[in-house]
Amino acid sequence: MKKKKETKKEEIKEKKKIKSEEDKVLRFVLLFIGVFFLVLIVSFFVIRQQNNPDYEGLTFNVIQEGEITFYQTSFPVLYQGEVAEYNIYLRNNPKELARKVAFEGEIDSIKDTVINITKEFDCDGDQVIAIANLVNLYNALGKDIMADNNASCDELGRYMYIVVQPGEETSIEQYGPSCYNINIKDCEILEGTERFIAEMLVKIHSDIYDE
Repeated sequence: MKKKKETKKEEIKEKKKIKSEEDKVLRFVLLFIGVFFLVLIVSFFVIRQQNNPDYEGLTFNVIQEGEITFYQTSFPVLYQGEVAEYNIYLRNNPKELARKVAFEGEIDSIKDTVINITKEFDCDGDQVIAIANLVNLYNALGKDIMADNNASCDELGRYMYIVVQPGEETSIEQYGPSCYNINIKDCEILEGTERFIAEMLVKIHSDIYDE
């Protein structure tokens, strides 16, 4: 009789041991599944952010054309009496530009603009792209942009005045009501002008959707 009781105890003990091992395996499996789904969710948002980076309320689509990466966004414009979407393509991620290129000041309105370049930048064609991007954007907005070496910062802010010039660091600084220096280190003219364009796009977006 005693032997049967001991055998029964051993069986119960063994069952508890097996159940304990099963519980450990189950906890491990559940933990693994939880971590797997967490990694999956995080990866989804990271990939989405890489493919559609957001900047100050704007969403940019990443478009790959051969070896060139474009960051595309759009805004509505009036074209021939009808509303159309104007697409703009940057070569640099606007979020990375915001970290890399300091902007001291703000763009509170977009007006007709005088732009002067104090140096002939020779940057493998980037200088042409940089100025063309600005000109095209102003045209889409129905604003004029022109060069005038005799112009200077207007203290009344009746027009925007932009100077593109060499600098120790690529940065943008506002020094008047609508006056800005875009300082270019080496040949970072695309980075400097696209940083300025990105802030213009934020202002456009604000004017359209925050009214």
